[in-house]
Amino acid sequence: MLVRLLTRHLRPYTGLVIVVLVLQLIATIASLVLPTLNADIIDDGVAKGDTRLIWELGAIMLGVSAVQAVTQIGATWAAARVAMGVGRDIRAGVFDRVLSFSSRELGEFGAPTLITRNTNDVQQVQQLTFMSLVMLVAAPITGVGGVIMAIRQDVGLWPLIAVAVVALLLGMGLVIWRMVPLFRAQQKQLDAVNRILREQISGVRVVRAFTREREETDRFRATNTELTRIGLNVGDLMALMFPMVMLIMNLSSVGVIWFGAHRVEAGQMEVGSLTAYISYLIQILMSIMMATMVATMIPRAGVSAERIGAVLQTDSTVTTPTNPVRPDPEGLAGRVDLRDVDFTYPGAEAAVLHDISFRATPGTTTAIVGGTGSGKTTLLRLIPRLADVTDGAVVVDGVDVRDLAPADLWSRVGIVPQRPYLFSGTVASNLRFGNPDATDEELWEALRIAQADDFVGSFADGLEHPIAQGGTNVSGGQRQRLCIARALVARPEIYLFDDSFSALDLSTDARLRAALRPVTREATVIVVAQRVSTIVDAEQIIVLDEGRVVGTGTHAQLLETCPPYAEIVRSQEHVTAGEVG
Repeated sequence: MLVRLLTRHLRPYTGLVIVVLVLQLIATIASLVLPTLNADIIDDGVAKGDTRLIWELGAIMLGVSAVQAVTQIGATWAAARVAMGVGRDIRAGVFDRVLSFSSRELGEFGAPTLITRNTNDVQQVQQLTFMSLVMLVAAPITGVGGVIMAIRQDVGLWPLIAVAVVALLLGMGLVIWRMVPLFRAQQKQLDAVNRILREQISGVRVVRAFTREREETDRFRATNTELTRIGLNVGDLMALMFPMVMLIMNLSSVGVIWFGAHRVEAGQMEVGSLTAYISYLIQILMSIMMATMVATMIPRAGVSAERIGAVLQTDSTVTTPTNPVRPDPEGLAGRVDLRDVDFTYPGAEAAVLHDISFRATPGTTTAIVGGTGSGKTTLLRLIPRLADVTDGAVVVDGVDVRDLAPADLWSRVGIVPQRPYLFSGTVASNLRFGNPDATDEELWEALRIAQADDFVGSFADGLEHPIAQGGTNVSGGQRQRLCIARALVARPEIYLFDDSFSALDLSTDARLRAALRPVTREATVIVVAQRVSTIVDAEQIIVLDEGRVVGTGTHAQLLETCPPYAEIVRSQEHVTAGEVG
């Protein structure tokens, strides 16, 4: 998974990767040449007192060092550019895929893990990309080249290199083997921390209302403590690495000096060659350590890559048709038909909606009422294809919504959700979600219809008044009216109001509905409502009970023919009478 992910996203940076590898090759060769030059100075220059040779070889060493430094800096710069670009592309890919998800996929993954996968997991892959490019050429060439150059200096000491390399590989392999399950547990625990933190931030009012601060603090502390424990275990293993490397390196150096001194004394080896041999040994062990550093990152990046790949390889159940159908331009724009619609949530034992059929035509208002859990919101979500029907069909302008291009369908629909949501920005930027080219006059007109022009006009900066994430710096009623205005700015053919008037008082509700009538005269309006007063004038009222249509007609007709509707009306009359009393 990790290799496929990196290969796919590295492809646009092929040229820059080649530059990195060439620069790394030059720098590595330079590093292998330096110990030999140093040995020549010791053996020929210092030993014979040849100062001219010392100056010449010294100048060459400085030049080689300069080339090594410049190429290493260039390689690091290029590797950083590649790694940052790969991280950017992966994040963009995950973001685009998540935007295409239906509510089913979003529910399966959950928001906390999707956020973690697009931030921390991408960062792990990004860091591995950078470290691999920086050390991909240097480590193996330095290791192999160091062995060759060391044996070239003296063949008799090669067993020391073999023992040191094997000891280091075994030690590092054991550490990495122990790290893999810890990294997997660490990423899952990070998901858990993010999930609890998000729940507590979103539900802080509920937590305070029920005085659950201590319990929630304990819940977060337990999860955070577990994440800390796993992190400490990883840290303990990491802490073993460098002392182990230094121990093997120092013991190897002592061994080379000990046995090398005997060979120098016996005339089998020169002092300069011994010095070069020690330098090559250190380079060999350092190359193994560099390779091991990258290797320790591979398990965690591999886990992260699997998690990212799971998102990228998940296709939305709401798919784009291969050959989308264009609605007949001569047809009745905005007509909605539900034909024998059933819907079942994934994993549910029973359907939420059963055999739903009705038609909503332009110029009319269709209201959907029913008790809690009767499927009103679920039914409304099927029209813009936020989820696909299990059986039957939702038809817009004579075409099944599954045969329409999603963009074509969504451009025809303006929806005001049950829980209004505003994005961080300004009043204007939120209203222009429906139409980026809308003028200020059009925005004010939409605000006037939505009964929001009064409070927006009271802001010192008007349309440029800042809106916090989620619209938390305005009241619930103001947030609801801004969402209605946002839908009005788009001027769609179909308006979907999902219990969008419940946060408004009765007088504001009445004024808003009166202002809406001229604007929506030629559009199809479908309203989910709890208050009967909101939909009493609707041309068609659909009554749902346990996911089935139990009544269809006007307010007057349903009072006589539909007992569940009559019961809803009586219950609201009692509540209103009680409130007045």
